[in-house]
Amino acid sequence: MFMKRIILINGLIAGAIAGLMLVISMPLHNRGILNYDNGMVFGYASMVIGLSTIFFGIKTYRDQHENGSITFWQAIKIGVLIALIASSIYALTWEVYYNFAGQNYMDKYSAYVIEKMEAKGASQDEIAAAKTQMGKFNEMYKNPIVRFGFTLMEILPVGIVITLISATLLRRRKFLPA
Repeated sequence: MFMKRIILINGLIAGAIAGLMLVISMPLHNRGILNYDNGMVFGYASMVIGLSTIFFGIKTYRDQHENGSITFWQAIKIGVLIALIASSIYALTWEVYYNFAGQNYMDKYSAYVIEKMEAKGASQDEIAAAKTQMGKFNEMYKNPIVRFGFTLMEILPVGIVITLISATLLRRRKFLPA
C-alpha cells in the first residue's frame, strides 16, 4: 500500500510538472520566444525536473519503508512505474493541447525543418525528399494512437535513465541516509 501511494503521488507530480511545462512552452513557440532548437532544450529540462520525483520516490520508500536499504530491482520497479504514470500524463496533456490548439504544430515543424535545410544549402533533391518524408510523417501523426506513442517516446526514455541513475545511487545504504 505504501509503495503504491509513493508511486502514484510521485508519478502524478512528475506528470503535472512535465505536462504544465509543455503547455507553457507552446505559446512561447507561437510568439517566437522559443524555436524548435532551444525549445527542445527547454522541454527536456522540464522533463528532467519533473521526473526528479523518481529519485525522491525511491528514496522515500527506501528510508521510510525499507529501513534505509533497497535493492536495485526494487528501486527500478518503483522508478519505472513512476515514469510510466508521468509519461502517460504528459502524453495525455499533449493530446488535449494538440486537439484544442496545436493541430498545425506538425505543419509549422515541417516548414522549420525545410527552412533550416535551405539555409544550410541543401540541394533541391534533398529538400524534395525531406518534404515527401515530412508529408508522410504528418499523415501518420494525425492518428491519435501513433501520436500518443511518439509523445510517450519523448519522455519515457528520460524517466528510464533517471530511474537507472537513482536505483544505482540509492541502493547504497550510505548514500543520503535518512
